[in-house]
Amino acid sequence: MPSVRGCNLPDELLYDVDNHIWFTEMGDGTVKIGMTAVATAMAGKLVAFTPKKVGRSVRAGKSCGTLESGKWVGPAKSLAGGEVVAVNDDMVGDPSIANDDPYEKGWLLILKPEDWDSVKGSLVTGDGIAAPYEAKMDSEGFGGCGE
Repeated sequence: MPSVRGCNLPDELLYDVDNHIWFTEMGDGTVKIGMTAVATAMAGKLVAFTPKKVGRSVRAGKSCGTLESGKWVGPAKSLAGGEVVAVNDDMVGDPSIANDDPYEKGWLLILKPEDWDSVKGSLVTGDGIAAPYEAKMDSEGFGGCGE
């Protein structure tokens, strides 16, 4: 698993580096979406997660939910548009699980995307993630996870 400045970035995932979001294909035409370890480290302890409801649509490049920590409130932006088919209710109840486990237990929602092939082509694969994330961390003045 690649690690950039102490932040784990599993190589089997697809990344939207600009928005600190990961995607994984579920094999049934849906994708699971979550925040990267970089995002959770930058935000600090998450205290609230308000996702779009199941059945609602997400517009490409827009928010699929709102996250809040002690020092940040903002949208989780999905490059993929589509219909929300599942929400991680555990995250709604205890958003801090994403701080401890952003890739397994801390996922945000599952989306049935529109035009997935074009979105997928714009994402960075895990084996190529180190350089883009180094540049993103530099541009945001972020030293790394665990700091």
